[in-house]
Amino acid sequence: MSNSADSPQAGSSPVRTRRFRPVRILTAAVFALAGLIFFTSFNTAKGTNIRTDTSLLKLSDLIHERSHKNGTLDESNAALRDDIEALAGRDNGSTEAEAAELAALEKNAGTEELKGEALTVTLDDAPPDATAKLPGYPEPQPDYLVIHQQDLQAVVNALWQGGAEGIRVMDQRLISTSAVRCVGNTLILQGRVYSPPYKITAIGDQEKLRKALTASPAIQNYMLYVNVYGLGWKVEDEGTVTLPGYTGTVDLHYAEPVE
Repeated sequence: MSNSADSPQAGSSPVRTRRFRPVRILTAAVFALAGLIFFTSFNTAKGTNIRTDTSLLKLSDLIHERSHKNGTLDESNAALRDDIEALAGRDNGSTEAEAAELAALEKNAGTEELKGEALTVTLDDAPPDATAKLPGYPEPQPDYLVIHQQDLQAVVNALWQGGAEGIRVMDQRLISTSAVRCVGNTLILQGRVYSPPYKITAIGDQEKLRKALTASPAIQNYMLYVNVYGLGWKVEDEGTVTLPGYTGTVDLHYAEPVE
């Protein structure tokens, strides 16, 4: 039988077929990724300023635009809710007892105005050039000088613990589904964005509210940064205040009814 053109000739060296090994492919991919990272780092170090970068500024503008739009929608929603309640109150077929029960539920839910003696807590960032005021403490890191989500949550939780009947953060009433979240040094509350100083107003027994603030371990830790690095902290009696009712959606998406 004759040898094919691809077959090795007798007495000649065998033909070796090159194969790509997985290790070689992985190595090449790692070098390619490293090259991309180095190029990106070089481009950033060459002059990209995260405080003036156009894309980041556009994102910031978009966030504030959406925040303003959400505020406008909240106002519109509140006006429509008032109209609906006025129409429903004309003749809804309920008894006086049922109407009283509904009013109590609305008050507890935070959807109705609440008037009473109030206490206000104000938190603010420290000066950017702050230094340690007391001996034995390190010079501040950037995180030491700004208000964090945990600080706002500590105040809100302490006020509830102290028997607050209602709480307003900035210009919004809190309800059971409200979430206090911070991104960077900005507060995002119910679709709207706020910058420090942050003002929290609670209606209730002012003495009990103050005691609850003082007794909170989280606030005691915050006060350390107030005394050492100059974070803002102010507690004031506000006299008689009227908190607005919550006007956003009250739908629960993840809760299940209690059986």
